[in-house]
This record gives sequence, C-alpha cells and structure tokens, in this order.
Amino acid sequence: MGVALGDIIPRHDIPLDELRAKKIALDAYNALYQFLSAIRQPDGTPLMDRKGRITSHLSGLFYRTIKLMELGVQPVYVFDGTPPELKMRTIEQRKAAREEAERKWEEALEKGDIEEARKYAQAAHRLTKEMVEDAKRLLDAMGVPYVQAPSEGEAQAAYMAAKGDVWASGSQDYDSLLFGTPRLIRNLTIVGKRKLPGKDVYVDVPPEKVELEEVLRTLGIDRRKLVWIGILIGTDFNEKVPGIGPKRALALVKEYDSLEEIFKAIGYRPNFDWIAVERIFLEPDVTDDYRIAFRRPDREKIFEILVEEHDFSPERVERAVQRLEEATPASGAQTSLDAWFG
Repeated sequence: MGVALGDIIPRHDIPLDELRAKKIALDAYNALYQFLSAIRQPDGTPLMDRKGRITSHLSGLFYRTIKLMELGVQPVYVFDGTPPELKMRTIEQRKAAREEAERKWEEALEKGDIEEARKYAQAAHRLTKEMVEDAKRLLDAMGVPYVQAPSEGEAQAAYMAAKGDVWASGSQDYDSLLFGTPRLIRNLTIVGKRKLPGKDVYVDVPPEKVELEEVLRTLGIDRRKLVWIGILIGTDFNEKVPGIGPKRALALVKEYDSLEEIFKAIGYRPNFDWIAVERIFLEPDVTDDYRIAFRRPDREKIFEILVEEHDFSPERVERAVQRLEEATPASGAQTSLDAWFG
C-alpha cells in the first residue's frame, strides 16, 4: 500500500540510459507482488506448473531481471524480514481484502465475466514463504545478489542507498523517502506498456526518479516533518487522521513544531503510538551484514528450478539464459560480465 504522498512529491521521468551501470536496491516483495498481479491468464488465473504451484512471480523475476541487466541496470533485491508489531493490523487488513477479492473473482468466473474476473484476480494475489524461497533460489542461480533485511525491506534498501552501496532504492511506494533514501526509482519493474484498469487501452510507463533533497527543498521541510506528513495521512503502521490529505498535512507540519501540537490543534486523539511509528522511519531496524556481488549464472541450477521443478519451456529458458550470459552493464568500455563481479 505505502504512504500516499504522490500529490505533493516532485518526480521526473528518467531515461533508462541514465540507469546504466548503476546498482539499484529493489524492494523484492514489491516487485514480486507486481509480477503476481500482472502476469496472469485473460481470466485472471496465474501461471502455474502441472502441480498447481503458482509461477507468475518466478516468470516475472526471471525475465524482467534479465531485461534490466541487458539495459545495464544492476539490480540488487532486498527481502522483507520480520515486520514491526505495528504493521500487523495492516497485514490483517490486506489479508481480508485479498480474501474478499478471491470471492469476487470466483463469482465473476462463474458468471463468465472475464474482464471482471481479471480485475479481482489482480487484487487476490498472495505471496507465500515457499514462493519467496523459490525467488531467492532463482536469484542465486542467476548470480544476482539479494539482501535479507531484518525487518522492512524498504528501510534496508534506503540504508544501503544512503551509505552509497547502491545508487538508489527501487520501489513503487514513497515510504522509501520516509526511510531516508536519497534517491527513489519508481516503475522500474513495470517499464513498458501497461493496461489501464477497466479499459482496453495501453500506455507507456517510463521509470521515474524522486530525489529526497529536491522533495524536502520543494516542500520546505526536513525529513522528520516528511515522516509527520506520512503519519497524518496514514502509513503501513498507523491509520490516517480523518479528513487530512497530503496538502493539509503539509500545511500543518509547516505551522507547528511537533505532532503533539498538531493533534491538539485539530482536536484529534491518536489511538496509536505515533512516537513508535516515527521511530520506525527515523531509526529503522537495518543491517550491515550484506555483500553486493554479481556472479556468473549457474545454467544447470536455473534449468533445475524453472524447467525441471516448475515446467517452464526449455527453449524459452535456454534463450533467456543465453541473454543473461551475454548481458553487460552497457557502460563505456565494459563489454563483458566480468565488469559486474565484485
């Protein structure tokens, strides 16, 4: 879900050429959910192997990662760890929403309403521990690095970007800015043609760049007040304050010197620990225990996971592996995979 800051955040399209030879820490769960949502049959049924196991996430991860590498992007996936206790309410709400979407999907299938079925199916996807482990195994076989965060993946990615170990965070959500990433790249895993909801219309989706420094300068606030805006309009860790949108929240944080003063001024009594929410963003649980290094792909292991275990087409996987082996950072004189290895 993320924090709904889009209305006040300056952002700019960025040519893919500008991302060449740059390491980007991708929010793995964010990307996998996108693949599960988008890669489906016309009636919304996800891709599955002959044992009925969903493979949409593996298909998206495999082919999209190769495409990014061919463009010269150096993806580093960051996986969520144990969620903060304050996130449990949001997790339960999402679970209930998925179950409701599944019910409506089944009803639409029974009625033969394919368009309606696909719409609800895209909201019914769920990511299991087994799917996450398969994704990690595939990345390992591809020689693409991933990092296991102790808690929020976006927080870990932001920390890595702030340290300079990666150039940017990659996510659809603006939470990365609250966690302090100096640079956020959006739309990276969905670049290309995208179907508009409920319409047979496709539009181009270019990557977007958001600079934290520009955001704070444009809004005339510091990062702590950006976090306050998030808390006022709702985060994954607290419900929004009724009647407060991004523009009103911005005005309030510029007028008052503390959240406590803001709550008092608008006559609101928070039913959540706003100090703990603020701490999640300003003092996140992150780790230095990671190493970012690309390795040569293990062709045999890739075939084992995709073809032998999950019934992918051997011919398609073979062609993709060749592309993976030939992929380069496409930057200057770098002309081989050796340029990737650290």
